[in-house]
Amino acid sequence: MKAAKQGYDRAQSEVAEFYHEGKGVPQNYKQAAKWYTMAAEQGHPYAQSRIARMFEEGKGVLQDYKQAFKWYTKAAEQGNSGAQNNLGFFYSAGRGILQDAVKAHMWYNIAAANGHEDAPKNRDIIAEKMTPDQIAEAQRMAREMVEANPKVMGE
Repeated sequence: MKAAKQGYDRAQSEVAEFYHEGKGVPQNYKQAAKWYTMAAEQGHPYAQSRIARMFEEGKGVLQDYKQAFKWYTKAAEQGNSGAQNNLGFFYSAGRGILQDAVKAHMWYNIAAANGHEDAPKNRDIIAEKMTPDQIAEAQRMAREMVEANPKVMGE
């Protein structure tokens, strides 16, 4: 707790996890959100993904898909495959943003390349609703994303 209070993002994320899961402390989603946010604001990708999920589900915070999208994006850009897969879902469902099958496919493709277990299936499902040109565009965008930001390819 001392390191978390001193501002160490990893420690803050761990404290958040304790509150989120009720490990050694009573489960408290508001406290979890507080600590995840502190770590996320410092760029901790796991904390960014977790606070995104809390905004998505409305646990400890008001449900806010735009905030969830913001934090998933930050985590995804740092190579968090779970956040990448979730961005694919947000784009495919139009959750808090405009529906965009091409961007959904792009994020599912990147998540799959990063080893996310569900991403290949999700990519294939969205691809069934796309034209060959849209799929080619999504693949081009994924390549460009990786070239422009190599961090997207690793946790």
